[in-house]
Amino acid sequence: MYQGKGEIGRDHHIKGFSMWMAGGGTKRGFGYGETDELGYHAIKDKVHVHDMHATMLHLLGIKHEFFTVKHQGLDWKLTGVDHSHVIKDLIA
Repeated sequence: MYQGKGEIGRDHHIKGFSMWMAGGGTKRGFGYGETDELGYHAIKDKVHVHDMHATMLHLLGIKHEFFTVKHQGLDWKLTGVDHSHVIKDLIA
């Protein structure tokens, strides 16, 4: 499969991915979300990357709402411009 951006390559599974987390306050032996039968599209409990970042920062004890970086006169947040949510289902 390819997206039509040139050569066929490593652009598979772009709409559904896996992440393994352990320790730091995460739940043990827990799976969250589902993909279709091909593993290509996320179909259940979709998580935006900004929400994942907010969750990881929360587990590190960092309040993501206040963690900003000055760039070109603006306060940029690591979790994006829109409001990001901590995914409570992933926390023990």
